[in-house]
Amino acid sequence: MTAPETAPILDDIAVARCAASLPARSGLGLKPEHFRRILDTLPDIGFFEVHAENYMVAGGPYHHFLGRIRAHYPLSIHGVGLSLGGAAAPDRNHLDRLAVLLDRYQPESFSEHLAWSGHHGAFLNDLLPVSYDSATLRRICDHIDQVQTRLRRTILLENPATYVAFSSSTMREEEFISQVLRRTGCGLLLDVNNVYVSCVNHGRDPYAYILSLPAARVGEIHLAGFATEHDSAGDRLLIDSHGAPIAQAVWSLYRAALDHVGAVATLIERDNDIPPFDVLCQEALRADRLLRACGQRGAPS
Repeated sequence: MTAPETAPILDDIAVARCAASLPARSGLGLKPEHFRRILDTLPDIGFFEVHAENYMVAGGPYHHFLGRIRAHYPLSIHGVGLSLGGAAAPDRNHLDRLAVLLDRYQPESFSEHLAWSGHHGAFLNDLLPVSYDSATLRRICDHIDQVQTRLRRTILLENPATYVAFSSSTMREEEFISQVLRRTGCGLLLDVNNVYVSCVNHGRDPYAYILSLPAARVGEIHLAGFATEHDSAGDRLLIDSHGAPIAQAVWSLYRAALDHVGAVATLIERDNDIPPFDVLCQEALRADRLLRACGQRGAPS
């Protein structure tokens, strides 16, 4: 089965239970070291997000705490293992386990990456880039169709952070993503840090990238920190590390993104060198202030 050229491939069954919207607030990635603090204080956080693959077991302490926290907060579940850009279809066993998890917690949002991470049964612990061409477009649309039909919900697709580009690409990344959204009916998880990282690495304009995306399809935004290295030629190379505070350049790009898409649920991502909970709350508070200001300016034209 391949995706048609002009119409979404999502059928009536798949759209029967679309994810509800997250609040237009800032959220945090839920970390085990913060479980008890959150339950003891119930901080004013818009939502929490977890990685699906950390919860694909029947029980244990992670489920114990997530169930209690879910009773108080909206929830986003973020996948890292479906390998939507891979040569093979999404693994059925992985999809089945994911469906069980989503049925259990009924999250307001589920998202995955525009990337691949497995080949011939081997799983690679990375999110690898794809070529932006018509064959890849058909394959990814077909895979998203399978996922949305099995999960009985629309998903959000996250734009990648990339460090290399394929000479075989015939489309710009943002054009490719827009085509995927149009053909599958899925939404976009706009990772502003990934936009900045990729555009700096490839010498492109991150503001033009964001303005070219379909604003109405953005269902969530991610903000994160990056690391700076240098490649073999000595040129600056940004790495999507999730291990540093959000850079001022990313905050500025985020404000421009809000002007384009309006106030949208925004996650503060921090997966490495995790600081004290209060430090993360300060970044979330900064995002909330920008979201409120965006709401006061009104809907984008």
